Amino acid sequence: MRALVIQEPKSINGLKIIDKKIPEPQKGEVRIKVLAAGLNPSDFQYALNNEVANEERVLGIDVCGIVDEVGSNVKNLKVGDLVYYLRSLNNVHGGFAEYAITSADLVSIVPEEVPSHVAGVVPGAGFTAYQAIIQKLRPVSGRTILIHGDAGGVGSFAIQLAKMSGLTIISSCLQKDMAYVRSLGADKVIDFTAKDVHEETMKFTNQRGVDYVLSTVGSEIATKDLDVLALGGEMAVTAGFPAFDKWRFYEKGLSIHELATGLALTSGDSQAEENLKMIGNEVAKLLANKKIKPPKITKIKLEDVPDYLEKMKNGKITGKVVAELY
Repeated sequence: MRALVIQEPKSINGLKIIDKKIPEPQKGEVRIKVLAAGLNPSDFQYALNNEVANEERVLGIDVCGIVDEVGSNVKNLKVGDLVYYLRSLNNVHGGFAEYAITSADLVSIVPEEVPSHVAGVVPGAGFTAYQAIIQKLRPVSGRTILIHGDAGGVGSFAIQLAKMSGLTIISSCLQKDMAYVRSLGADKVIDFTAKDVHEETMKFTNQRGVDYVLSTVGSEIATKDLDVLALGGEMAVTAGFPAFDKWRFYEKGLSIHELATGLALTSGDSQAEENLKMIGNEVAKLLANKKIKPPKITKIKLEDVPDYLEKMKNGKITGKVVAELY
């Protein structure tokens, strides 16, 4: 099979396509004939930080494909099922190959209404957004949320889940992405290169602040977010906590939620794994029933993955990118 592997350490350009032996599923596993694999920041981060060449490891955490073979003790799936899943970082058989292997307990069935290229971009971003908005923040209709980085994968899903939950949404993005972000349901869109997001947020809320923040852009911005949270406000964080020396105890009654969606796959916690599978099922239903729509998707071929990971690293991607392998 064709597979994209790490031939040179600490380099995106060191990712090369080679011919590898097709892997065999073990007890409790299934083999997937990959149709689509989404690109994520974790892919270029792993490539850049990996210290050694490793032709055993195939990157790609978003995977959609057809069950091609089942290992022993697999009862919930059969050959021919169309499935999707978030790949564990402990699993070397990622989605950037013609075949992948995964635990049968971690996959969700893809409804026939959802195309494979759509399912292929959902897990990393969609599952994280669902956990942040629905499970962590548990929003109350009529309240207000600030979401950063809304033109990316997590933000694209988070806006829609927040709108579905009845929230008023303040969004930050680049000027070129403002129309796209509005199309997803944002009520107030701010070009963070032209205006101060936090000042504009306070103006929009008549100086009250927001009830919720989804912070996806690092500790410096998360620290500033503390000042725009209203009394009893809550923040979900995917990319760095606020500076806790700026936290003023007994002033606002704030709550902080850490997001580590993929940790469920490496924790050995069966309830966490079951929850992730449940999220996969729920997000698939939302897509199938058109309650939410996929982000803007750019389709590429396997050989284009390194170039697009470089573009992603440099912030040049709107929405999601998917490699199609059929």
